[in-house]
Amino acid sequence: QVQLVESGGGLVQAGGSLRLSCVASGRTFSNYIMGWFRQAPGKEREFVAAISRSGVTTNYADSVKGRFAISRDSAKTTLYLQMNSLKPEDTAVYYCAGSLFVSIWNSIKEYDSWGQGTQVTVSS
Repeated sequence: QVQLVESGGGLVQAGGSLRLSCVASGRTFSNYIMGWFRQAPGKEREFVAAISRSGVTTNYADSVKGRFAISRDSAKTTLYLQMNSLKPEDTAVYYCAGSLFVSIWNSIKEYDSWGQGTQVTVSS
């Protein structure tokens, strides 16, 4: 498994932006399909976005399409999530995840490497 460490969370006003980072180590980052998930208090963890090994193909939850952008930098072994036009309902702990093989990109069960999470709070 690859080790993952997220950063970049914080408190932001509605309409603002944040960029989350996830640094990978321990395995070849470019071999992993990567994703972002989030979990709000009292709710189940949900899919946010995913990106292919090459970075060419991306997938987003409908709730974040047009506002969030996932990207990766293989040289820096880092995954990013640019979040714009943030809403209070985006408040959650955000987790990055990775897997060598993923058939259903938005399925939590497909990912076997997880970070510890970073808190994002959007105030109204």
